[in-house]
Amino acid sequence: MSSNSGIQIPSRLPLLCTHDGVLLPGSTMRISVDTARNMHLVKSRLLKGTSLKSTIIGVIPNTRDPEHDSDELPSLHSIGTAGLAVQVVGSNWPKPHYTLLITGLCRFRVSQLLREKPFPVAEVEQLDKLEQYTEGDQADGELGELSQRFYQAAVQLVGMLDMSVPVVAKLRRLLDSLPKETLPDVLAAMIRTSNKEKLQVLDAVDLEERFKKALPLLTRQIEGLKLLQKTRKLRPDDDKRVLAIRKGGVFPGRQFSLDEEEEEDEDGDDTAVLEKKVKAAAMPEAALRVCLKELKRLKKMPQSMPDYALTRNYLEMMVELPWSKSSTDCLDIRAARVLLDNDHYAMEKLKRRVLEYLAVRQLKSTLKGPILCFVGPPGVGKTSVGRSIARTLGREFHRIALGGVCDQSDIRGHRRTYVGSMPGRIINGLKTVGVNNPVFLLDEVDKLGKSLQGDPAAALLEVLDPEQNHSFTDHYLNVPFDLSQVLFIATANTTATIPPALLDRMEVLQVQGYTQEEKVEIAHRHLIPHQLEQHGLTPQQLQIPQDTTKDIISKYTREAGVRSLERKIGAICRAVAVKVAEGHKVSRADVKWTKNHHQRSLYLSDQNTENKEEDSGIAAPPEMPIVIDPIALKDILGPPVFEMEVSERLTLPGVAIGLAWTPMGGEIMFVEASRMEGEGQLTLTGQLGDVMKESAHLAISWLRSNAKTYLLTNGSADPLEGTDIHLHFPAGAVTKDGPSAGVTIVTCLASLLSGRLVRSDVAMTGEITLRGLVLPVGGIKDKVLAAHRANLKRVIIPKRNEKDLEEIPPHVRADLDFVFASTLDEVLNAAFDGGFPAAVRHPEVASKL
Repeated sequence: MSSNSGIQIPSRLPLLCTHDGVLLPGSTMRISVDTARNMHLVKSRLLKGTSLKSTIIGVIPNTRDPEHDSDELPSLHSIGTAGLAVQVVGSNWPKPHYTLLITGLCRFRVSQLLREKPFPVAEVEQLDKLEQYTEGDQADGELGELSQRFYQAAVQLVGMLDMSVPVVAKLRRLLDSLPKETLPDVLAAMIRTSNKEKLQVLDAVDLEERFKKALPLLTRQIEGLKLLQKTRKLRPDDDKRVLAIRKGGVFPGRQFSLDEEEEEDEDGDDTAVLEKKVKAAAMPEAALRVCLKELKRLKKMPQSMPDYALTRNYLEMMVELPWSKSSTDCLDIRAARVLLDNDHYAMEKLKRRVLEYLAVRQLKSTLKGPILCFVGPPGVGKTSVGRSIARTLGREFHRIALGGVCDQSDIRGHRRTYVGSMPGRIINGLKTVGVNNPVFLLDEVDKLGKSLQGDPAAALLEVLDPEQNHSFTDHYLNVPFDLSQVLFIATANTTATIPPALLDRMEVLQVQGYTQEEKVEIAHRHLIPHQLEQHGLTPQQLQIPQDTTKDIISKYTREAGVRSLERKIGAICRAVAVKVAEGHKVSRADVKWTKNHHQRSLYLSDQNTENKEEDSGIAAPPEMPIVIDPIALKDILGPPVFEMEVSERLTLPGVAIGLAWTPMGGEIMFVEASRMEGEGQLTLTGQLGDVMKESAHLAISWLRSNAKTYLLTNGSADPLEGTDIHLHFPAGAVTKDGPSAGVTIVTCLASLLSGRLVRSDVAMTGEITLRGLVLPVGGIKDKVLAAHRANLKRVIIPKRNEKDLEEIPPHVRADLDFVFASTLDEVLNAAFDGGFPAAVRHPEVASKL
């Protein structure tokens, strides 16, 4: 045996016929066993044998289709390779098969075929015995020259690979330690060659002939790599990242197999492009330092590592962020005023604040973006105002819905150590708009949740703090980003659920509900044209008069905003669209006059279709619009949903009307009381909160202490002696709480105990003290608008709330009679016709404080 293997192969070998490759001495190859003869050989020799010789088999290359050699043995190639079965892997799905890992030892020649079934066995003659040369022998003659040239070419080939890869470094060391006569077989198995070329190397028994066969293959490979590098125009640093290396043994546990399938290794080019983008991103020094460090790690990192994709995604995110890209503000104050007036009716306070920001921005370009918070009922246009502000400024607009967000990672992002990490919504929004000074709308900031994953409201503290957000740090980026140029606008229905620390960082602008006149104007300016366009109708096909719009507002909707109003208008448009789609034409003969209106209206019925065939021979009269009158309105929307029942509710003593504020706007609220024989107990119903229960107890205590003053004793010192009081707030399914019902409860109980009726056109609001003082409350505008919607005439409010009437439209103030009360005496005198009797008037004592 030669020095190549050190193993004497047996004279008889079982033969394994391969059809998908050529095994050369010194290389390792995986062979799929899928023919009957090869299956028998594996089962009987490799799986049952225990000695080393039993795992040595002969591998004969076969170019015939394996399915045709099940019955007859094909003509065997004369030269084969003795191989050592290093590994046998079997499986039964989808059918039984084996995979062998075989390492080539030496060549052999088939002397005689001993048997064919169940697997071929042949008597063999071992070759590669005469190839033992000393260094001096190889240095002389043509063989020595061929050996040296081949070695130099092999070193050149390995030098073109990336030496930082451990496989390549080990292969370079093996070139010096392996005998030179083994190099043709080793390199021919590694480089890209066809089976026919490998077969020629296998047949070259003479060593000199083998060098001559393998050297052109090696030279061709080197020239191909040079041409590939030239066409790709790679930098010198990337020249060594061309070939794809695949690990495999040459001698057991010693050498490697090189897959010469040159993959389109675009990673080198992509890394260079990424580096150019990083340097062109104009990011701050701290961020640039981090990016260059990550880029350096990326260059040394194999693509197969999990961190490769994470690092690459991080760098792409950093490159795409608008570190220094900003849009130019449109600072034309007059144009901005016109645009805001065209987009939204009313909302004077909001428009004034936006124009103030524009004016200051025009005078000082480095002004930080304010943090505005629009607080108001749903449907009043808070979100659409934010969009109009972005149009006015000429900035990009991005909306972030915060309703239901309960994970702080949604705001601050995830750390990159987690699987599936990503930036927060703030950084993602900046990436989406592509500029660093957009208008961000943080919608429904009062509906943030809290969970085990942290408090997102606390994560917003840094975002919405003008003194801190110039260095906002997202967990994913882990470098500061300047948010000071972003104009943040938050919206909320109420400030009660916003944490005080977060509320303190925002400039709160109250957005009140609309009056009926404002709703009519909004409907005809914006809602009706929008719904006509949405339903494919024109003003020539449908007209909604202002009187009809008022009926929709008062009888079919009860809200502070205009969402329900728009839905009702949409329902009318759909009903008309059905008639238009059916080909219904409105002519002069089809129009009926209503009894109460001197205008044309259409009853939405199919009576007009009967005249179509009769008039078919007559020229059609001009088409006329469908005008919606109260009768048509009732046909479409059904009976009125809301009826004003104030006068009917106040027919007995013990009923009063209060004013309440809700996130949906102002509401009128009835308070009812009744008395019966008992032990002086107070019963409260209507799902009341603690504050309203305390107000009821305060009212009872004040009336009992002042019973003689107001003639409520009825012959006894205590008006509640032998009497139980039941206080009820209707709509018991609705939770009610707040400090606004004190004066209403006192008036209701005073009416019950005195037997006098409260005026049916009076509503009131205010909190009380045990001494009979009336304290100020909030939500005055919404409450007054609710009283105006209910057609009430007199409103009693605390004296200290007089200043809040400036926000109420002048025509509403003109329709109402306001009574400003500082004590309960004034409230009772204004709530009852002719005043409330009082036997003694206590003189007011001036305070000495």
